[in-house]
Amino acid sequence: MEQTVAKIPDMVMALHGKGVAKGIAIGHAVIMGAALLEVKHHLVSVDDIESECTRLDQALQAVAADLDYIKNNLPEDAPIELAPVLTVHSLLLADPMLASETKQIIRTHRYNAEWALSTQGQMLASQFGQMEDEYLRERASDVNQVIERVLSFMSGVKSFDLKNLPATCEDDLPFIVVAHDISPADMLNLREKHFAAFITDAGGPTSHTAIVARSMHVPAVVGMKNVRSLVRDREILIVDGDEGLVIVNPSPLILEQYRQKQRQYQTEREFLLLQKDEPAVTVDGVHIELEANIELPEEADAALEMGATGIGLYRSEFLFMNRETLPSEQEQYEAYSHVLKTMGMDKPVTIRTLDIGSDKTLHNEATVAVNPALGLRAVRYCLAHPEMFLTQLRALLRASVHGRLRILIPMISHLHEVYEVKRYLTQAQNELMSEGYAIGEKVELGAMVEIPAIAIAIEPFLKELDFVSIGTNDLIQYTLAVDRVDDEVVSLYDSVHPAVLRLIHNTIQAGDRAGKPVCVCGEMAGDTHYTKLLLGLGLKSFSMHPAHIPEVKQIVRHAHTNVLRTRVARTLNHGEVIDLDAVNA
Repeated sequence: MEQTVAKIPDMVMALHGKGVAKGIAIGHAVIMGAALLEVKHHLVSVDDIESECTRLDQALQAVAADLDYIKNNLPEDAPIELAPVLTVHSLLLADPMLASETKQIIRTHRYNAEWALSTQGQMLASQFGQMEDEYLRERASDVNQVIERVLSFMSGVKSFDLKNLPATCEDDLPFIVVAHDISPADMLNLREKHFAAFITDAGGPTSHTAIVARSMHVPAVVGMKNVRSLVRDREILIVDGDEGLVIVNPSPLILEQYRQKQRQYQTEREFLLLQKDEPAVTVDGVHIELEANIELPEEADAALEMGATGIGLYRSEFLFMNRETLPSEQEQYEAYSHVLKTMGMDKPVTIRTLDIGSDKTLHNEATVAVNPALGLRAVRYCLAHPEMFLTQLRALLRASVHGRLRILIPMISHLHEVYEVKRYLTQAQNELMSEGYAIGEKVELGAMVEIPAIAIAIEPFLKELDFVSIGTNDLIQYTLAVDRVDDEVVSLYDSVHPAVLRLIHNTIQAGDRAGKPVCVCGEMAGDTHYTKLLLGLGLKSFSMHPAHIPEVKQIVRHAHTNVLRTRVARTLNHGEVIDLDAVNA
């Protein structure tokens, strides 16, 4: 690949983003283009409108076939998460809104097909980007990647054309991809080259690209905004996925320091993978449950692969998104059954009921909330749509015969909501029994602790529930009145604020007194910076992305819970900010 910029003196730069896949990589930058940013805009004649619509259909069909081919011909050593991610992209591509609304733009505004498609894609990505749930919000990245793929096909120019890329550079250093964004499917092609890491303008820690990168153990830093304009082709880069740091043109001394870190990290990772099947038991004999968060049924295999003791959170809303009609009871039953059968009769599967509403509506509903985070969402939405809710509960109960089902209700704030859910559960159970369906012997009911009200007054809720799960992302947001995706206030989003930690501690202690399990399934559970802190707060059940389990397990196996409880209690009782360094010492 030819150098594309004029020769200027090399400058050492330290650039910061979000580290989403750990590890150290050293290599040469390869700048990749983005068809989405370079789409041509022009108006078409009235006579050409239908031919533009036909050209759009042909492109959508071709890309759909390409994705199907990739999914059906994955190499044996492909990341286990890749097939489910490709399924998401296929579903987005098949979304009727994508084709029909884009054609409407062509016919109404006479935009050329590429311009109309990018316009519709921006609208869909914006809808996802405004969602409260971080995992749903990151699906905006998937929308952009799908649109990018279609636009590349229509233009005949591949944004990730690797034909002229040699296997390695002259100095045997690998390549580091610098891109606006990169799809998981493109990452497969990169494996054929000496590809060591990637850094992108876009993306977040829960994007599918980040998930696949973690599975491939490829260091990655995302959300760098304008990195492609700051880095030149073939410059030497250091990518530190732990710190979210990219060093451009490092000095020989810095290079040698990071080579040592690279060797150390590789040794530690190999050891962790050897230990992944070992039990998560602390030094003082406390057994800790390490469960997995998943979005799609197929991801249950990845959870088992990483040694998960169960599914702590299965987000059911992905069955409902990107479609014009609600999923049928049978379709939901098959999805839930798949996860339960995969995990077997001895591992619990926690399925969260539909967490949607206000800012994330279904099948073209046109509702606008003044404050979506506080509006008709989650359980409030479900109770306002009883027919839809009953269908989901019926599907869950039917699937319960295949394993240990736990039903998790999001955004509970009032006890009467628990009573209402129980009433609908009883109704669904009675209906199924009268129709001759079998139901599992024990179906547990739990609630998300993500609103401060339930954490403060947790005891009466525990009397009515079998378990609770703490959603730290929303709990922090609601406690501190901070929108965690608003750049202007994100610095105030503090996971270790004394008020947040007291709410978590209060919930865990109340659960212990009531003999009811308490799990943390938010980001804190999978972040090793907080593992010892949560153990010190008394937590015995964590749920996280499967890729994080081995590293968290390693910390658990070397922790002494009594020592940690003393350290944490000392600062909590004085109302001071927790010193994480002291806790993790």
